[in-house]
Amino acid sequence: MADGIVFLRFGALGLVIFVICFAMACDRGQPNIGGGKRRVIDIEKTVERLQEHVRQLTVTIGERSVRLPENLEKTAAYIESFYRDIGLSAEREPYVYRDFTVANIVTRLNFSGSPTKQYLLGAHYDSVWGTVGADDNASATAVQLETARQLQLLLAEKEMNLTVKFVSFALEEPPVYGTRRMGSKIHAKNAKKAEEKIDGMLCLEMVGYTCHQEGCQSYPFPLMFMGYPKAGNFIGIVGNLSSRGLTSSLYKAFQKNVELPVVKLTVPFGGWIMPSVRLSDHASFWDQGYKAVMITDSAFYRNPYYHSPLDTMEKLDFKFMAELVESLVFFFQEVGTK
Repeated sequence: MADGIVFLRFGALGLVIFVICFAMACDRGQPNIGGGKRRVIDIEKTVERLQEHVRQLTVTIGERSVRLPENLEKTAAYIESFYRDIGLSAEREPYVYRDFTVANIVTRLNFSGSPTKQYLLGAHYDSVWGTVGADDNASATAVQLETARQLQLLLAEKEMNLTVKFVSFALEEPPVYGTRRMGSKIHAKNAKKAEEKIDGMLCLEMVGYTCHQEGCQSYPFPLMFMGYPKAGNFIGIVGNLSSRGLTSSLYKAFQKNVELPVVKLTVPFGGWIMPSVRLSDHASFWDQGYKAVMITDSAFYRNPYYHSPLDTMEKLDFKFMAELVESLVFFFQEVGTK
């Protein structure tokens, strides 16, 4: 996730924004607390696989920043190799950054001959300078890969009206953040130019850190006044106004998984009144007019090791990540069979 921004403080402007949020769109959802279906994946096996992905990304490869282009290439090759191993073909979307080439890695799962519903599950695979980026963003890359594995297994079981495209974005972190060389900006712009149909883009951004003591979870203004949980054991879904239906669909599907609390937030004005909600790849799709959401552990509002050399794999909650894989499978099953 890109660097944080100084947020609006109390005062006349802050009060206006607070009122607008309540009047227009800053809706919230409480964590799921009962009922639901169980179980569509092997959680213990998924935990092991997630650990291996993060180990490969953060220990074997290590820092994946623009100052180490050879490690970006190793990561791209790792993702391609994984897809080949589970029987999927992957393609590169290459582009030049400064004096070297990077690439988004793309693969697709088609659940029928000509599905009309098209979704994209994305995550950036780079890390910020000086870090191995376990939560930011190896956790998301690992969840993306294991979701692809689980959906691939469904191909033999059922036909659905669904295509899921998986895109691993090459560059998101500073100094690339906010520039036209972000991998998600490249992909979203190309998709718009090609008039590609995307019913929803799901951005995985820092999805592996939890904290359980009361008060360990913080929020930007004005969310600290809106009754959100004080402990950081939930996954968050953040969308803009035009993505409100997508946010609600995800939230309802995720509630089927009683092991993973989930909250949601919809913000008006493309998120510009609350800049922290724009700090990942979903915003590139918002800016091209696509429906998109960020799925996140809330980054620096929970994780004290954000953008630090201490963001390492032993800090992660792999059971939490495995539950997210299951929740994503619930969602794709639901939208594919409607």
